[in-house]
Amino acid sequence: MSTKTATFAAARTNTAAFVLALTVGVALLTVSGMAQATVLHDAAHDQRHAMAFPCH
Repeated sequence: MSTKTATFAAARTNTAAFVLALTVGVALLTVSGMAQATVLHDAAHDQRHAMAFPCH
């Protein structure tokens, strides 16, 4: 494997990892931030305020 091919493979892997992490992060923020279920809201309430995410 050439250096150019290895560099491209590493960049591709890093990009895939970044996209996956971003997707999971946005999904978690959306679910915990916008959930109307009382139990979920109460469980995430203090954390949302600590992160300055408006919840009411």
